[in-house]
Amino acid sequence: MSEKLQETEVKLLIPDLAALASAIAAAGGALTAPRILEKNVRYDNASFDLEKVGSVLRLRQDSRARLTFKEGARSVGAFGSTRFEAEVEVSDFETTEIILKCLGYTPIWRYEKYRTTYTFMGCEIVLDEMPFGSFAEIEGEDDQIGAVLHTLGLQDAPRFTASYASLFRMVRERLGLPFADLTFANFQGIQVPSETFIG
Repeated sequence: MSEKLQETEVKLLIPDLAALASAIAAAGGALTAPRILEKNVRYDNASFDLEKVGSVLRLRQDSRARLTFKEGARSVGAFGSTRFEAEVEVSDFETTEIILKCLGYTPIWRYEKYRTTYTFMGCEIVLDEMPFGSFAEIEGEDDQIGAVLHTLGLQDAPRFTASYASLFRMVRERLGLPFADLTFANFQGIQVPSETFIG
């Protein structure tokens, strides 16, 4: 299996993304993709075979459309988790949706985020404004991730290996939310305390 198809990342809860963006820039990081709204749709078959094993089939639209598969099995390292991920750019979001439906896959979950992307010390750092809070994901090799955490003073930031889907399920349960999709419209007027994620 190609190492190119392995993803190692750590997710951090970051209440002040603007301060982190300034720290990245001051330390010499480069902005590689400006803030953009990202729309994501996850798919599964009628038996939910992908969800049962923790795998993900996702169609994403931002400045381009991409189809991604992530394997459920993952290993947890010193700073993040690693799992198989394969992604391909597609020319047409709507046509890809049609193809997926013809193959027996239907949308099971929709989520949105605003994402800003940087590169720094060999890692990709994304700043994610989610409907329920602000996070950063650092993707790279374990030692690179560790160096970035140290350089940016993020060693003590709350750290997660869980996906946004898992965090959303936890938030829904703890706050008793009635809706199924992680969208800005659904969270309008709802404040999610940081303790919800770590309490």
